Amino acid sequence: MSLELMLWLFAFVCVISLIGLTAYQLICLSDLESDYINPFDSSSRINAVVVPEFVVQALLCASFLLTWHWFSFLLCLPVTYYHAQLYMKRRHLIDVTEVFRMLNWEKKYRIIKLALYFTLFVLVIYRLVLTAVMLLMDEEVDFMDSRTI
Repeated sequence: MSLELMLWLFAFVCVISLIGLTAYQLICLSDLESDYINPFDSSSRINAVVVPEFVVQALLCASFLLTWHWFSFLLCLPVTYYHAQLYMKRRHLIDVTEVFRMLNWEKKYRIIKLALYFTLFVLVIYRLVLTAVMLLMDEEVDFMDSRTI
């Protein structure tokens, strides 16, 4: 299997997990807004997945940088930089006492991230299919020759 195909499969898994984690956080915030869940449970559930999301985002961005995929890297870079800034300033976790005051901002922030992740998902799917088709076209000649012998 090609290294390029393995990169796009890795990126596909990463983007799917990022979409799932962000959607989970958005659902927790919506449940809090609708008063289906208390602030402590909502904050603890969201805080449990924030650091894994940051790690997956950093791995995805680093893999694009190390494999010289500049457009994908530049698409991931602003979110990765913002995550790094939040983590360094210790503002990456949701505070239980201020969750209602920041609720609208937190929801908008996660909706914007979800839109970026869906854009990245479309790009990754396109490149994954393109790479797989190119590999099949290259190997198609070898398959034809081995079947006729």
